[in-house]
Formats: sequence, C-alpha cells, structure tokens
Amino acid sequence: MVASHPESRVSSIAAAIGEPARARMLYSLIDGRARTSTELAAVGDVSPSTASVHLQRLRNLRLVDLLVQGKHRYYRLAGPDVADALEALSVLAGGSREPLVTTTPRDLRAARTCYDHIAGALGVALHDRLVSTGCLTVTSEKDDYDLTTRGVRTLTALGIDLDATRSMRRRFAFGCLDWSERRPHLGGALAAAVLGVALKKRWVTKELDSRVLNVTRDGRREFKTRFGVEAASPQAS
Repeated sequence: MVASHPESRVSSIAAAIGEPARARMLYSLIDGRARTSTELAAVGDVSPSTASVHLQRLRNLRLVDLLVQGKHRYYRLAGPDVADALEALSVLAGGSREPLVTTTPRDLRAARTCYDHIAGALGVALHDRLVSTGCLTVTSEKDDYDLTTRGVRTLTALGIDLDATRSMRRRFAFGCLDWSERRPHLGGALAAAVLGVALKKRWVTKELDSRVLNVTRDGRREFKTRFGVEAASPQAS
C-alpha cells in the first residue's frame, strides 16, 4: 500500500528507486518505450521471479504502468513526472547510460503492417504527429482517441469517409503499442482507413509474404507535406 503521509511516500519512492536492480529497470524505460518483464529482468540482472516482485512494487508506488496487449504484458514509466525525477537524479549522480538496442530487422522496424494499420517507426511518428498537432484527443483511460475539428478536416481531406469508419463494429481509434518501437502507433478503424488510403494512392506498397511496407517517393512527399512526418524507405523507390 502507498504511504499516505507525504514524507513517508517520498521515503518509499526513494527506497524503491535506490535499489540497484529497480533503478536499472526504471532508467531503461526513460526513453518512453515499454519493455516486457523478461527484458527488464535482464536489464536489472535479476531472475524473472525477482523482477516480477520489483515491478509490482514499482506499480504500487505508481512509478510504472502495466500495459496488456493480447498475450503480451509491457511496462512503461507512469508519466513524465517520473521521467523528470529520474533525469534530475541523473544530473546529481553524473555519468551516462547505455541505451537498450533493439534487434528488430531494419525494414520491419521502419514500416510494416500491424493487422490492418501502419506500424513501426512510420506508424509511431504518424501517431505522435496526429496527437501533437491536435488532430486526436484522448477520450478514455484505455488510450481511445477521437478526432478534433482539425482532425476531421485533415482526415476528410485524405478521402476517408469518417461516418462509415465510425459505424464499423470495432474501436474507432486508439494507441496500439508497437512491438519494435515500444511506443504507440495508431490502431482501430481510423488507422485501417489511413492505411487503405496510403495503399490506394501508392504512398506505401506491401512486400509479398512479408509485413514490410515500402514507402514510395510520392509517399515520402505526402507524409511530409500532410503530416510533417519524415518517412524513410528501406528500399529505393
């Protein structure tokens, strides 16, 4: 249970961060990406069972959140305040940290499909721009989104029938955790409609027998012009 008095809570949080394995886990999450308990056990240099105990304590203190996506369970920092506190401690401690390097193949990480929407670095960048430019707004604790007035204009300009998209028997738009970037890309009916437009207009093309999406020359121009997203292609177009 989280301590009720401010001084006690500060002491509990400091003790949690001060344990070396937990500190390593927390700092591996400071890049905004989510990690599995197995990955965090390796980062903390502890057994999976010990990592689970550590992560439960960090959850109890609201330092990390648990994300469940299908059969996968990921952990991420509970918010920017936690990252700010960790960064402040880094300034006091000095030194630097080595980033956690992904082993995902470059072409899959650049752009790919996730069921029927865009994933990978391109999908995450598109999600981030739609949020940062005020096209999407969060409507629930489950990371569901709705379109703002600006978002309606932007997506309608692509030729998307928003009424038809909303009428589908599925979530309209939500943050879908990307397994290579470990940050959200856009999921749901709206995301499927965006991919449909991108394929129809040949901004992206699918590889045979692969989830890889190749961004064409036209696609790089359109993603930059319409969304402010720099889209790299793993192959020359």
